[in-house]
Amino acid sequence: MTTRPPLTPIIDALPSTVPFVGPEAQQRASGHVFRARIGANESSFGPSPRVIARMQEVARDMWMYCDPDNYDLRMALAAHLGLGKDNVAVGEGIDGLLSLAVRMYVSPGDAVITSLGAYPTFNFHVAGVGGRLVVVPYENDRESLDGLLEAVKREKAPLVYLSNPDNPMGTWWESDELIRFMDALPQTTMLILDEAYGETAPASALPPVEVERVNLLRMRTFSKAYGLAGIRCGYAFADAQVIANVEKIRNHYGVSRMAQIAGLEALADQSYLSSVIARVAAARDRISGIARENGLAPIQSATNFVTVDCGRDADFAMKVMQNLLGRDVFIRKPMAPVLNRCIRISVGLDHELDVLAEELPAALAAARAN
Repeated sequence: MTTRPPLTPIIDALPSTVPFVGPEAQQRASGHVFRARIGANESSFGPSPRVIARMQEVARDMWMYCDPDNYDLRMALAAHLGLGKDNVAVGEGIDGLLSLAVRMYVSPGDAVITSLGAYPTFNFHVAGVGGRLVVVPYENDRESLDGLLEAVKREKAPLVYLSNPDNPMGTWWESDELIRFMDALPQTTMLILDEAYGETAPASALPPVEVERVNLLRMRTFSKAYGLAGIRCGYAFADAQVIANVEKIRNHYGVSRMAQIAGLEALADQSYLSSVIARVAAARDRISGIARENGLAPIQSATNFVTVDCGRDADFAMKVMQNLLGRDVFIRKPMAPVLNRCIRISVGLDHELDVLAEELPAALAAARAN
């Protein structure tokens, strides 16, 4: 028997799983390339042409390490938000920032509150530090603010996670409801407000940018509307002391030179962002229309995807997804109870939505036949 260095008890107890099976792995398994890649909430509209040109221009400079201070990007983000540089931190997408926040506020055995079926990567970070996940069911396909608040108070939780707009349902709360929720939170509980889809949401869904709340940490990303998912660059803003604590533990060379430059250029081209937001809205409308034409019920969305109620149970929705995958249409679906009656379709280019319109009737027929 081989003797190995022992893992920590927390890591040794974790299952050997990952949050997502990527489309690349599915393509390797099937031997086919997806004709429509509309499952990962990426932006196939791509980044601004200015971003692409700038990335090509600086490619020769990638022999250098990045600026470990993320200085230029932090300054630009601070100006964009109307904040000071010390109120902004940059990380490897929201996923990287979530990992830091969990490490900052969760000790082994601590209760951490989230919604049942919400973004699963957050749950993996909680498990990785030995936190005790407490989940609250959705209500009417939205995260339950009252349920989350009750769980926080009952469990005396140091951390609660909320996404607005929400993934995987695409739903949202108006800012006045969020402010009511924030006001009611214990001051000892940190709220992570994940606004990955903030750019595609109604302005009324985003609370005013302010950093007076010392128990609020807001996160945004360049992965969605800005079209830079492959770059892995996101940012957080909060009270200066909260950000100073992030700076203590972040990976200072984690955001590459290319990512910092791309983020800076993307932020500067707000006119292109506006054009993408319009294309996202048009694609959401088209996906909703395709769903209705096939007897399905789209859920109103403020994100770059549409979650579609298949009208039956989880098994039926799974068959619909599997039949679309078998027709080289990559989509995903919620997996939590109640939500799992749905499939989730990301916006895409016209030709990708043409493929969806072509293949969905046959996928539904096959699912119904089985």
